[in-house]
Amino acid sequence: MTYHPKSDFIRVMIERGFLADCTDYQGLDEAFAAGVVPAYIGFDATAKSLHVGSLIQIMMLRWLQKTGHQPITLMGGGTTKVGDPSFRADERPLLTTDQIDDNISGIKKVFAAYIDYDTGESNSALMLNNAEWLNDLNYLDFLRDIGKHFSVNRMLSFESVKSRLDREQSLSFLEFNYMILQAYDFLELNRRYGCKLQMGGSDQWGNIVNGIDLTRRVLDHQIFGLTSPLLTTSDGKKMGKSLSGAIWLNSDMLSSYEFWQFWRNTTDADVGRFLKLYTELSINECDRLGALKGVKINEAKIILANEITALLHGIEAAKAAERTAKEVFEKGGVGDNLPTLTLTASDLTDGISIVQLIVKSRLAGSGKEAKRLILEGGAKMNDDIVTNAGMMITVDDLTTPIKISAGKKRHALVQLS
Repeated sequence: MTYHPKSDFIRVMIERGFLADCTDYQGLDEAFAAGVVPAYIGFDATAKSLHVGSLIQIMMLRWLQKTGHQPITLMGGGTTKVGDPSFRADERPLLTTDQIDDNISGIKKVFAAYIDYDTGESNSALMLNNAEWLNDLNYLDFLRDIGKHFSVNRMLSFESVKSRLDREQSLSFLEFNYMILQAYDFLELNRRYGCKLQMGGSDQWGNIVNGIDLTRRVLDHQIFGLTSPLLTTSDGKKMGKSLSGAIWLNSDMLSSYEFWQFWRNTTDADVGRFLKLYTELSINECDRLGALKGVKINEAKIILANEITALLHGIEAAKAAERTAKEVFEKGGVGDNLPTLTLTASDLTDGISIVQLIVKSRLAGSGKEAKRLILEGGAKMNDDIVTNAGMMITVDDLTTPIKISAGKKRHALVQLS
């Protein structure tokens, strides 16, 4: 991109690699340069925590506020009842209202680490829930007032829907309504809070454009859309996933040590890019660290893990995770902060297999994966290679904690309550 931005926010988005596309670069940049811009990102409540795949959007909201503008975090209490079909092969399972509310309570916890609410300033963040205006919609009125602005032909042309239909995979009428409801969110946020911008991943482009078109038709207001790239690691893996499952942001679903370790295990080619996206280190420092080679790149990975963990869990949690890693990897110990599986005597009445321990300790996603780990010589118990997938662990074996390892970098403790 050759465009030279006037506003700090657009400059940050471009320099740090957040920007995939925008409906009007120059118009949005001028709006940012002219005054405080309220902007939102929506988060559907499909689980009790967001995972690392959502962290790029959270960082965008953080930079929005740091550059003087107003972030709006929109919880999808209403849209989660429908489910976003974008680039999915099948329909999402429907959740009850209680499940959605419970998930929202969990998701909210993470935002306070990144964004300031109730500061009294013009850029003080808002936390909203679209159930506020979606739950009580009158269906016939909604069809007459809002539905008339949507062309089915155009909706079918969006890639997120078209790709599903091209594969001859079913798209329910319920899911088809999702993009209309998300568009209505933008309209309501603009009408109620003066929101001028919706941001999201590039898979949300069609939904965002619909919202802009609807708001212009109904209110005749100029608003904007901006998307971030859908990130994969340099080896093609989807961000937010690991061998043992999703990398959750809530500490009650993933320990700060495991979170730290995920970033410490970043591949060499991704270090510089991830430093720009997920930390606040200067661009020059990110480039310097990302260019390190050989053993020195490991120093950059530790800085990456520390910076990201400190933002989410606090500086002390980052330091504790680094200390544990040194204890485990350099000294062969177990470390004070290692993820721990606690079993009761009743769990061990008939013993428990090493395969089950590996799965329960989140070192493998399934029994099949754990058995393959053992077969390939990658499983260890107290630093000794496990060769027998049928090995049973009893109460007597747990008079002292057991250290379970999967390869050289992933470890857990198993202890008796």
